[in-house]
Amino acid sequence: MGRPTAVNPPPSAKPTRKDALSNRERILTVARTALAESSSASLTAIAKQAGVGIGTLYRHFPTREALVMELYRHDIQRLIDRAPELLQQHPPLGALRLWFDEIAHYGRLKYGVAEVIHAATNGGRDDENYAPFVRAIALLLDAGAADGTLKPGLDPEDVLLQLSVLWRIDPARGGEERARRILALVVDGLRAAPDA
Repeated sequence: MGRPTAVNPPPSAKPTRKDALSNRERILTVARTALAESSSASLTAIAKQAGVGIGTLYRHFPTREALVMELYRHDIQRLIDRAPELLQQHPPLGALRLWFDEIAHYGRLKYGVAEVIHAATNGGRDDENYAPFVRAIALLLDAGAADGTLKPGLDPEDVLLQLSVLWRIDPARGGEERARRILALVVDGLRAAPDA
C-alpha cells in the first residue's frame, strides 16, 4: 500500500461573502423590477428570476416586508444622495426639477408597496430616512432661494407633503403624464417669479 494522497477538502456548502453579496444584489435588482410591475409578485418568482433558491432569498429577506423595506432604504438613500450631486451639476431650479423627476420615477416604483412601507414606518413617524430626506429638500430649496429662483423661507416638510401624492398615482392609468403635470404645479408654486 502506498502513502495516502492528499485529498482536497470538499468545497464549502456555505456561500462566500462575495457570493452572498452578489445574491443579495441580484435579488434586490429583480425585486425592484418585479414589484414595480406588480406589487403582488411572489417571492418564489423573484427568487427564480434572480437565479437563487427560495431558501437563499429567505436568508437575506425573511419576510416580504423585509425585502420591500430594504428596497425602500436603498432607493430613498439614493434620492437623498442625488440632491447635492444635482446641485453640483446644475443651477438650483434645474437641479430641483431633475430631482423631482427622479422622485416621480421612484413614485412609480413605490406604487403598490406604499402601504407596506407606511405600516412598517408607523405612518412615517418611525422612518429613519425622513429627516435626511427633508434635509435634501431643504438643500435644494435653500440653493434656489439664494440664487433668487425660488421663494425664500419655504418649508421643506410642506414640499414633502406635496410630493407624497406621487406615491398614489397609478402608473398604469396615465401616471407618468399626471406626475409631470403635478410636479409642474409644485415647481410653479415654489418659484420666486413666473418667469424665473
